[in-house]
Amino acid sequence: MKRYFFLFITLLLTGLAWSTVRAQSETTWTELPDSILEKKHSPTKATIMSACLPGLGQIYNKKIWKVPIIYAGFGVLGYFIYFNTDEYINYKCAYIESSYGNMNGSYAYLVQKYSKEELLSAREYYRRNLEISCLITAVWYALNILDATVDAHLFTYNISDKLSFRMEPSWMPAGITRDPGAGLRLTFNF
Repeated sequence: MKRYFFLFITLLLTGLAWSTVRAQSETTWTELPDSILEKKHSPTKATIMSACLPGLGQIYNKKIWKVPIIYAGFGVLGYFIYFNTDEYINYKCAYIESSYGNMNGSYAYLVQKYSKEELLSAREYYRRNLEISCLITAVWYALNILDATVDAHLFTYNISDKLSFRMEPSWMPAGITRDPGAGLRLTFNF
């Protein structure tokens, strides 16, 4: 019974496939302009993708080589944030211990080494560096999004073969002026 069931399903699927092939062969195809055949590359999609996950917009734009640069930047900036946060907390706690006159607390190595004013100055130094690191990280994130957007807008930009630039040295013999001279010739073709 199972054998007949599988044979029936196979014949049914073969018949459906054959009718689909015949229908496709009978269909007349009209040629469409190139602009319709080309899949539209969306700058909005690249922007949203890059905003959700940094580097994803660059992958969508087929600029995969930029992804390691983006994440290396986030890695370096993350390290600076971590380091400055750690040092800020150390000097803040040491300043608090110094304010209470506790010379043998958890941060005694800093309290015994620096004065109260030096601890305050170091705390403010690391706080400022922490804020700058966070600000640069936000700018790096925004540049990631901006890069994905600009690349998506320029994705289908076509540069003509007629566009060229040539720079070559030139020698100007003595004619108009008494002395010969050397120069640079710039040629632009549009």
